[in-house]
Amino acid sequence: MSDSQGDGKLELKQASKDVKESENVAEKYSAMTVTKNSEMGIGDIAGVPAAFTPVAGHKPVKKQIQFADDKQEFSRFPTKTGRRSLSRSISQSSTDSQGSAASYTDSSDDETSPRDKTQANSKGNSDFCVKNIKQGEFGRREIEIAEQDMSSLISLRKRAQGEKPLAGAKIVGCTHITAQTAVLIETLVALGAQCRWTACNIYSTQNEVAAALSEAGVAVFAWKGESEDDFWWCIDRCVNMEGWQPNMILDDGGDLTHWVYKKYPNVFKKIRGIVEESVTGVHRLYQLSKACQLCVPAMNVNDSVTKQKFDNLYCCRESILDGLKRTTDVMFGGKQVVVCGYGEVGKGCCAALKALGSIVCITEIDPICALQACMDGFRVVKLNEVIRQVDVVITCTGNKNVVTREQLDRMKNGCIVCNMGHSNTEIDVASLRTPELTWERVRSQVDHVIWPDGKRVVLLAEGRLLNLSCSTVPTFVLSITATTQALALIELYNAPEGRYKQDVYLLPKKMDEYVASLHLPTFDAHLTELSDEQAKYLGLNKNGPFKPNYYRY
Repeated sequence: MSDSQGDGKLELKQASKDVKESENVAEKYSAMTVTKNSEMGIGDIAGVPAAFTPVAGHKPVKKQIQFADDKQEFSRFPTKTGRRSLSRSISQSSTDSQGSAASYTDSSDDETSPRDKTQANSKGNSDFCVKNIKQGEFGRREIEIAEQDMSSLISLRKRAQGEKPLAGAKIVGCTHITAQTAVLIETLVALGAQCRWTACNIYSTQNEVAAALSEAGVAVFAWKGESEDDFWWCIDRCVNMEGWQPNMILDDGGDLTHWVYKKYPNVFKKIRGIVEESVTGVHRLYQLSKACQLCVPAMNVNDSVTKQKFDNLYCCRESILDGLKRTTDVMFGGKQVVVCGYGEVGKGCCAALKALGSIVCITEIDPICALQACMDGFRVVKLNEVIRQVDVVITCTGNKNVVTREQLDRMKNGCIVCNMGHSNTEIDVASLRTPELTWERVRSQVDHVIWPDGKRVVLLAEGRLLNLSCSTVPTFVLSITATTQALALIELYNAPEGRYKQDVYLLPKKMDEYVASLHLPTFDAHLTELSDEQAKYLGLNKNGPFKPNYYRY
């Protein structure tokens, strides 16, 4: 969930002032009208927010797209070979943001692969593949608990389910399968959509929730502890079903979109819209757009204000401590910690660790983020300068090889190494799988990597996302992201032909403000209203948007 990429690359497209009346149902629920290519500025007139704004500067250039994982991921169709063992080289984006690793049953409870089982729900339907369909009752309780803290999404469900704005939509999704995302999936179903779902992370699936969704009739292909072959097999089972073809994609990491683009190009061309919420997934969409190979409109949810601030900053501020405490039982007062990256995720992690009394240093490539860190009271260093002294190393960049084998060799005995960034490439874990090093699993998601001289480095979640693999993420935060995703799907599916071109679009400020306003009643918060005179003085509509698109929160 790192945000260190992307912000500098997004430029708002200049647009005309032509205003067209919108008929889409999303606006009815968000009390807004979306105009085609209208610019949102301080002088906007009543109720006319900016449309989802395509990023400027993507001039058509015909070239071949080359993804980093292309050869590994698509050189062959997944087979059963080695699928029982946990993957050691899962793709980058299969370890992306949001969800909860908590589960009533660990994947090790039953060594039989779900692919080798024949299961059916109480209605006799067997179009799913989960760990144990009998866990559905426990999963239903988890979903009901999550609903209590996702009031805005439930409110949207109640408002819109009478009109069924997603009737006819066939949504294939690849996200973390948790109680919170289950509330989103069931909301989409209540609004008229047919859904098939798989997991974007091999460790974050709650088995009982996957069972509850399957019992309710949603085709789910996921379980905690999938192998790499399982991961791609599940994605393919969601997409490739006789008599059913998806027309919408909801993705988290870009793996599903990439799979459909590569393996089923004819299906990809008929997709009506893609909603993507991760750094890597958005980056892949921009690559396709620049090469004129993105043949469908796509919504960039990742760079919405509510996603960046709440899912990244505030969420990680809480979940970093949860993950570290559950796995290590370490007291952090006085510990020396280095956090690699001071974007929104890094800011949240640093604030939490500082509050516990840790001595925190930052590494950064961006001078602006580095200056922010200095003003917040943190030292900005190079990793090599402190690697021998620190007790904990946390990566939050979304980059690769942030912590190298050379640096791992220089760490002191007992150093804790973990990742809070987007992918599992930040720590060079592959370099640790050598004959001279011994791996010792001491508890779930905790490995001691032992050097020949007896030194131990504590590696958490094999370098994958800590808060997803080892703990939980606050339900309230996921409610914000899920509401945004639902509204984006409704907008794309109901948009008249021609409103959105084959490009990547940003969410309008008005929608961000609407999603935020839905969550204010939770805190009994009361907004101040502008007078007519004040609104005229500022050049604003009394109902918003209240900030221009270029405003940095």
